[in-house]
Amino acid sequence: MARYNPKETEPRWRKAWADADVFRTREPAEAHGKPKAYVLEMFPYPSGRIHMGHVRNYTMGDVVARSKRAQGFNVLHPMGWDAFGMPAENAAMERGVHPKGWTYDNIAAMREQLKSLGLSIDWSREFATCDPDYYGRQQAWFLKLYERGLVYRKEAAVNWDPVDHTVLANEQVIDGRGWRSGALVEKKKLTQWFLRITDYADALIDGLKTLDGHWPDKVRIMQENWIGKSRGAKIWWPIASAPDFLAESAPDEGPSHANDPIEVFTTRPDTLFGASFLALAPDHPLTLAIAERRPDVKAFVEECAHRGTSEADIETAEKLGVDLGVTVRHPFDPDWVLPVYAANFVLSTYGSGAIFGSPAGDQRDLDFARKYGLPVDPVVLPPGGDPATYAIEEEAYEGRGVLYNSRFLDGLATEEGIAAAIDELVRLNRGEATTQYRLRDWGVSRQRYWGCPIPIIHCGACGPVAVPANELPVLLPDDVAFDKPGNPLLRHPTWRFVKCPSCGGDAERETDTLDTFVDSSWYFARFADPKAVPPIDKAAADYWLPVDQYIGGVEHAVLHLLYARFVTRALKDEGMLSVEEPFAGLFTQGMVTHETYKSAANGQWMSPAEVELRDGRWVDADLGQPVDVGGIEKMSKSKKNTVAPEDIVDAYGVDAARLFVLSDSPPERDVQWTESGLEGSWRLVNRIWAEVEKTTETSAPSGSEDEVKALRRATHKLIKSATEAFGTFRFNAAIAHFYAFLNTLKALEAVQGPERVAALKALTVLINPITPHLAESCWEQLRGEGMVVDAPWPAFDAALAADETLMLPIQVNGKRRGEIQAPPGASEDEVREIALADEAVMRHLAGLTVRKVIVVKDRIVNIVAA
Repeated sequence: MARYNPKETEPRWRKAWADADVFRTREPAEAHGKPKAYVLEMFPYPSGRIHMGHVRNYTMGDVVARSKRAQGFNVLHPMGWDAFGMPAENAAMERGVHPKGWTYDNIAAMREQLKSLGLSIDWSREFATCDPDYYGRQQAWFLKLYERGLVYRKEAAVNWDPVDHTVLANEQVIDGRGWRSGALVEKKKLTQWFLRITDYADALIDGLKTLDGHWPDKVRIMQENWIGKSRGAKIWWPIASAPDFLAESAPDEGPSHANDPIEVFTTRPDTLFGASFLALAPDHPLTLAIAERRPDVKAFVEECAHRGTSEADIETAEKLGVDLGVTVRHPFDPDWVLPVYAANFVLSTYGSGAIFGSPAGDQRDLDFARKYGLPVDPVVLPPGGDPATYAIEEEAYEGRGVLYNSRFLDGLATEEGIAAAIDELVRLNRGEATTQYRLRDWGVSRQRYWGCPIPIIHCGACGPVAVPANELPVLLPDDVAFDKPGNPLLRHPTWRFVKCPSCGGDAERETDTLDTFVDSSWYFARFADPKAVPPIDKAAADYWLPVDQYIGGVEHAVLHLLYARFVTRALKDEGMLSVEEPFAGLFTQGMVTHETYKSAANGQWMSPAEVELRDGRWVDADLGQPVDVGGIEKMSKSKKNTVAPEDIVDAYGVDAARLFVLSDSPPERDVQWTESGLEGSWRLVNRIWAEVEKTTETSAPSGSEDEVKALRRATHKLIKSATEAFGTFRFNAAIAHFYAFLNTLKALEAVQGPERVAALKALTVLINPITPHLAESCWEQLRGEGMVVDAPWPAFDAALAADETLMLPIQVNGKRRGEIQAPPGASEDEVREIALADEAVMRHLAGLTVRKVIVVKDRIVNIVAA
């Protein structure tokens, strides 16, 4: 009996699939009425090498695509490349290569690596976002949105890296320094391009309701929180006193910081009587005006500018502030005066960049009040609290309750208090009800070369002018140099300088390029017809969209998915699409993890290939020196706990690797990479092959009638359970069913001939989505017609697949006291008789009188006795 040889069989079957062009997507007219299934994994950045995370992600998508294809669907399963971005420019600076060449070389390498995984991808639809054909059409729809006013330009504060001369996202600022250069980041005002995503805030929230049950709850909650719709009050706090140097200005001369009330947005106006201070963002106009004359305030503002700028950084940082020397009057009591601070935990991007601190009801406010000796007056009494003794110590009470110490609000519940407080603010002309959003318009400008050029020309006489449609695409110039920091488009001797399309005068191109999230916000629609002349072929998009199953990491739960949902709506309003939601189903897979290793001698990270287990201890494979075993973490290059897919494929074959990444845990959870787990998958591959290889259809039928019936029933149960598992992403459960079925085959060794072949053919079709090369070899060995990739999904007989008996739990007075076996569909009287005759149940009923027996058909029996 020959051992399964993946090195020989796997390339052979990949060539056979390619020669037959089996994965080419059929156009609607060719589909002959088949239902469509659009399966898409989040497309990769072409870094040059795939990793095990790629293997898991794309194997999951392939399982879905192959199973849908076998079940009679017309499947679209494409692949592309999210190819613009800073890594290519970094490579240009570090290695002296051009971003374009580096990117396309990486694409070529990764394409071959992905093909080696046996993925059922229609490669004829492949494109990269750096292809002019793609980004030129992106420029076209960008200008359509510009004409509608959804694209605009304004000055905005950004994180500026003074060494790399580029804008950084909040996540790229680490401990106040640029993630790449290490330079102290500066807050700088730059003129930026924005997309009006806030116009769609309510629609984006409402759309999440339609995805209930089809997207993970956590993703929908994260998106809703990111949009952050808050209903509350806008409150105006009159200035009571201010520094003399804040000059008063006439009404038509701009803001008067000495007179103008400070505007605050809050969702909890019911806590106003607990207020003890106001806090302004470091870049609030009043803060900046005072900083011009107060060195301590200026220093504080500069310190905040260099700190981490993500909300997580701000939330965990020590709460710091500086008294601005300004006081305000309480909106409900003009004799009540509160101090105004600048504080590092207030964001200018939410509300008006100012808050009132009610320390008893907010932990940030409490930490700040304790640090600066400000009053802490509780005004919300928790359920069960005693107003005479209740006090706040180290933890604020942020929940609902009954208001007290709050004058006219006393005795009201929280929601009633909010409404009453707003009514009074309106009556006093000190505020109004309003709705705020945490979401801000999407800043899409990036000061770099390797990105989609923004198709705008700046004219001194005409202002920003759209590039004419017949001049698209605006191509990136190839002759650029990366010998200096900053955007080389700014230094290009000719590309930048053009004539104005409107007046013919001298003008300059926009040198910013688009955020790469723009590139990935519509690629799924282009896949419907990547050769179309317009950006999107509407007829093709109407057929294929929405994507039926989208698969990717949860790290993209907010930005990428939110931007794609927004752009889809914007393009629908432009008449280019018909759908509002781009992804009907979403699955977020877990990560591939591995132990980490460090040299005990020098503390350097070591790769799994550099260590080995000797006499129960991990040591340096070359030096024999001790190695410290660390935690199990996501595979990452920085910690060297990666396993190269090509090494695994070389040793065990592609199918064993595919099997392993799906077998050890549910796909939404992390899977830990272990050699023993991989070897277990390899044994399963060989076990299946051995079972098939020794079976022939020409063998004489054998086995008793009961044994034949048992195998037939086991086969139909396998088809039913595997079909259900594939349909619900429980791939690990499907694999467990394969193991169980092999055990059944072994137990029913006596059954040979056509019955056994039929059972193995069904198994072969079912394993095809997970181990397609093995399945083809098995199909060939079993003399199946054509290739298994074209074989239809087996159907099951419901009667044969049904359990012969069901296990029903028995509860006596609400407590589980035993279980019984009963035929499926047994009548209530039959189940009652079996339950009351059960020995365990009888023991628990001793001395009691049965009052009622409640039978939930095929589910459970409840006995009430006294």
